[in-house]
Amino acid sequence: MNRHQLPTPALVVDAATLGANLAHMAVTLPGARCRPHVKAHKTTVLAQRQAELGHRAFSCATPREIVGMAAAGLGDDLLLANETVDDTRLRAMSDCEGRVTVAVDSSATIAAAARNGIREVLVDVDVGLPRCGCAPADAPRLADEARALGLEVRGVMGYEGHVYLFADRDERRRATEAAMELLLEAHRSVGGEVVSAGATGTYDLNEWATEIQAGSYALMDTAFAPMIPAFRPALWLETTVISVSARHAVVDCGLKALGMDHGDPEIDGGEVWLVSDEHLTFRPDEPVRVGDRIRVWPAHVDPTVAYHDRMHVIDGEHVTDVWPVDLRGW
Repeated sequence: MNRHQLPTPALVVDAATLGANLAHMAVTLPGARCRPHVKAHKTTVLAQRQAELGHRAFSCATPREIVGMAAAGLGDDLLLANETVDDTRLRAMSDCEGRVTVAVDSSATIAAAARNGIREVLVDVDVGLPRCGCAPADAPRLADEARALGLEVRGVMGYEGHVYLFADRDERRRATEAAMELLLEAHRSVGGEVVSAGATGTYDLNEWATEIQAGSYALMDTAFAPMIPAFRPALWLETTVISVSARHAVVDCGLKALGMDHGDPEIDGGEVWLVSDEHLTFRPDEPVRVGDRIRVWPAHVDPTVAYHDRMHVIDGEHVTDVWPVDLRGW
């Protein structure tokens, strides 16, 4: 099938760009130095490509991702980099065929992990992003609680997601260092071999963590690409022009097909004006006709992928494969 024959809107992945992104990360952070985050693509076939390049430990955001990765034979070392107290989901993770570690940041999450058969945990530490994580000073107490309940504490994790506010690389590095000082302070008391942190945005800045939880690098998006030029956007939304006026044109994708939390998408050959439920309105640089194909580049790849049940892999203009986005849901 040719790309232009795809029903739209359709997720499309350029195989060559994806391959270059994966190869660059495999060289820069080989083996256990990178723990790819599958939340960015939710696709076991793509995860298998990462494993073939030496990245066999994975981060996951949901129990569904953990269970699905284990079922796909990718369960060597899976980390739920998130908290949960759901007994059913914790038991499903503990019962799956794989090594599963979960993040904990409270007595409640520790107790839930222990009573449902989870064997290994990381203490999640707040390093500046107002999300999950305990205060650094509380980390040793939580580690002691976990060990008292028979859990192995592998170490600590923390996510310096707030440092992406700094477009300047030097500022981003300083903010990363400050965040990692908090995490290392906790690690000195908690112990364990793992200091897990980072993301694509700090993959070449964070020299303090033992492993980097990079996700966006594989497919990349327009929000992060200017800050991390080593990785190029490999995924776009193939769309069709469905309406044309004297001032603007409309394609058949909208809020229900695009992650918009990082801003408007970009579009080949035009300026985005408005994105609504099922429509994207843009001003074309050159005249377009109804039926023309337009590439729409998402600003945030992770939620964009989660809206779709498959991605189409292309070589040139030819569709060579269709990968199910098989880790959607919770």
